[in-house]
Amino acid sequence: MAENLVIVESPTKAKTIGKMLGSKYKVLATVGHLRDLPKSRMGVDIENNFEPQYINVRGRADKINELKKASKGMKKVYLATDPDREGEAISWHVSNLLGLDIAEENRVEFNEITKGFVQEAIQNPRVIDMDLVDAQQARRVLDRIVGYKLSPLLWKRIKNGLSAGRVQSVALKLICDREEEIRAFIPEEYWSIEAHHKKDGVSFKSEYFAQLVGGKEVKADRIPDEAAAKAISAGVDKKNFGIRSIKKSQKRKNPFAPFTTSTLQQEASKRLGFSTTRTMRTAQQLYEGVQTSEGTVGLISYMRTDSTRISSVIIQEALDYIVNTYGAAYATKGIPYDKKKSGSQDAHEAVRPSSIMRTPASLANHLSSDQMKLYTMIWQRTVASQMKPAIYDNTALVIQSNNCLFKTTGNIISFAGFMKLWEAEENQTKLPVLEEGEILQTSSVKEIQHFTKPKPRYTEASLVKALEEDGIGRPSTYSAIISSLLNRDYTVLEKRSFVPTEIGMKVNSLLSKHFSEIINEEFTAQMEKGLDAIVEEKEDWKALIAGFYTGFEKLLDKAAEDDGDYKIKPVELDEKCPECGKPLLERHGRNGKFIGCSGFPDCKYTKAIVKGTGVNCIKCGHEIVERISKRGKLFYGCSNYPSCEYVLWNPPTGEICPKCGDMLARKKNRKGDFVVCNNPDCDFETIYEKKG
Repeated sequence: MAENLVIVESPTKAKTIGKMLGSKYKVLATVGHLRDLPKSRMGVDIENNFEPQYINVRGRADKINELKKASKGMKKVYLATDPDREGEAISWHVSNLLGLDIAEENRVEFNEITKGFVQEAIQNPRVIDMDLVDAQQARRVLDRIVGYKLSPLLWKRIKNGLSAGRVQSVALKLICDREEEIRAFIPEEYWSIEAHHKKDGVSFKSEYFAQLVGGKEVKADRIPDEAAAKAISAGVDKKNFGIRSIKKSQKRKNPFAPFTTSTLQQEASKRLGFSTTRTMRTAQQLYEGVQTSEGTVGLISYMRTDSTRISSVIIQEALDYIVNTYGAAYATKGIPYDKKKSGSQDAHEAVRPSSIMRTPASLANHLSSDQMKLYTMIWQRTVASQMKPAIYDNTALVIQSNNCLFKTTGNIISFAGFMKLWEAEENQTKLPVLEEGEILQTSSVKEIQHFTKPKPRYTEASLVKALEEDGIGRPSTYSAIISSLLNRDYTVLEKRSFVPTEIGMKVNSLLSKHFSEIINEEFTAQMEKGLDAIVEEKEDWKALIAGFYTGFEKLLDKAAEDDGDYKIKPVELDEKCPECGKPLLERHGRNGKFIGCSGFPDCKYTKAIVKGTGVNCIKCGHEIVERISKRGKLFYGCSNYPSCEYVLWNPPTGEICPKCGDMLARKKNRKGDFVVCNNPDCDFETIYEKKG
């Protein structure tokens, strides 16, 4: 018979922990929030010192009653919601709902869900940390005020159904500002000069960089045009390229620290092509527990953390694995990675395996494809963090032809170190054995035209990196921020990069015009520091909000006077409605642009805007067209949908797989450009070769 009640957030976690604690403990899940601000109104009493007006969440009465009933007669009620600020606030709300003593030591943190850790945590409860709760209340109230005050302005000026957010709008600003930079960018022409050499079967090239003047190297200016490039080339003697100097050195590349939430999201995006939502969802599954040969066990530590610190136990397990697998030469003496940056939430360890002994290979039959990919990456990153640096033999050459100087560098790994396990993006360049004064065999000297390029659009990885570096929001919120930008049609993903829509640009224009003082990187980062100060008892949470609201209210009053036209206007097409004959319009809807009749609402004719691929579906013969998912991701589907549901996530080539008969598609990643089979069960893959 259960004597103690343990309350967690997730049913999966409840099931896993219940097995670990045994029959004396009953484990139930809240399944999210039970008490929150109301959805139908702001729920913040601004006149009463910003007091939040919490209510029981609609539809959660049965769950609240279940917890109340279960808590009666129990010796102890443990509050074991997630070990972060939001989890702390949920525990506080549950405590209020159940009438528990706020001073009682009943708060439990499960930083990893393994039997030993769970049992130890239950033996060491603490009181609810009201500083953490207040920091979360401040964040919630701030976001509610901004959202409820700004959104009606967007409805009135631009379009119904839009939203603004304290952090979301800054993320949108980053994307829109970058887009405006790209649109305003004027490419500038410049040229380079390359010489191509060969010795002992090794081909390599060098690049012009300086002139020899009075025996001294004078770095050349940028070559502006073809005439200037040819004038320099005219001074080169192709038969007289001699080695002027050789400098050899060793360079080290240190291993990367274990993952934080942010670096996990960035690396999963770059290496695995995972969205932030997909990464966090999969990490949550690994943390909460997976059925293995040991039973159900959490495979990683808590995945919302700013810390790179790992425990001495994990360090020792990693070192043992390194020595046994690669040899003692690859193992360090142990690196704790215990440095924390200012303002970080360092309550937890880094995202790391709950045990290094659970190798990816040992879990191959227990994990889904996404779980396996993410777990392997986390496991490899953690082990590699305890390996020695990679060592490169570096050779720098200066090559002289008359008074023209060229340079090149050779870079060869002499000791792989951590790169034996963790693949890093490093280009190796092999050079032949050379001596100073040696004359090189040179096949050609070429002038090459270039144009400067603008900064690239943000990808999910680079946006997450920018948000973290600027101190905007928390890594645990980035997934929700990005989802909101996509779901609101403020931006779409094209070739994995964010492109703002017309709506997104209009929203950013309006907010930047009237709220630039608060919707910018510096202010938002400063507000984040204020929230951290609440945790450290250096700031009163209501005083922080009051200070913000004083300036915010003035900006709202000024914005209300703006009578500018920000409306999204439909574009009339040179095409008539097939049902009523009126002109068709290109309109904006919840899922992006579409074509609709100008006679709406009398005529409700609509059709989707599609872009063809010129490739026919292998199932029904109709053309495959580009489509946009609800998350704004580009994919390819049959134009005969819903009669035919054939889809591809990569551009179809029109060719058929020689192994299974499915469609081949072109897939680009950090390793190269490939042609792969669309069938997930087929392993056909070849290098992409451009036709013609």
